[in-house]
Amino acid sequence: MPFWQAERPLLLASKSEIRRILLANTGIPVEIAPANIDERAVEQTALSRDPGVIATLLAREKARAIASVRPARLVLGADQTLALGAQRFTKPVDRDTARDQLLTLRGKAHALHSAVALMQEDTVLFEHCAVARLTMRDFSDDFLETYLDVAGVAATASVGGYQLENVGITLFEKVEGDHFTILGLPMFPLLAEFRRMGVMTA
Repeated sequence: MPFWQAERPLLLASKSEIRRILLANTGIPVEIAPANIDERAVEQTALSRDPGVIATLLAREKARAIASVRPARLVLGADQTLALGAQRFTKPVDRDTARDQLLTLRGKAHALHSAVALMQEDTVLFEHCAVARLTMRDFSDDFLETYLDVAGVAATASVGGYQLENVGITLFEKVEGDHFTILGLPMFPLLAEFRRMGVMTA
């Protein structure tokens, strides 16, 4: 008997390949339906500058954008924010921006907030935000240039300029938190909710 008990696959309102893989690896059939929202505009509507609140808001609005046009489908939105104290980071737009972000993060600890939101039609069924703390090592300028060469476009594909599941791991000296949270999808609470809802075998 398959783990997934819902009649139709889960709709993932994200184009993140790693999120799709994480879900598929647990036996959840996934259909990709990326949400086209203006993330910066959504952030401006937040009632708090707290990075966890903003990550949750973005996850909810991504889910809402797809749920509104795919009625009766179970939709999962997800988002992640990175904060160094009060300073928040977004995906770098180019190599120079990635370099600047990584120089700012070098030798310091920052927080990743990963949020998920489940929606069906206009109803929020579940929301959760988890946090992980990561400490970058005090790498050399030469190492940073080599990293950017090796990482290539991946340095601009994720918030902060790194992907921990790939060569981004070489930037760090310590990681505190759940591995799935770092990858952008807090799996344990999400799977627990699927089981509670009855769409996944308990």
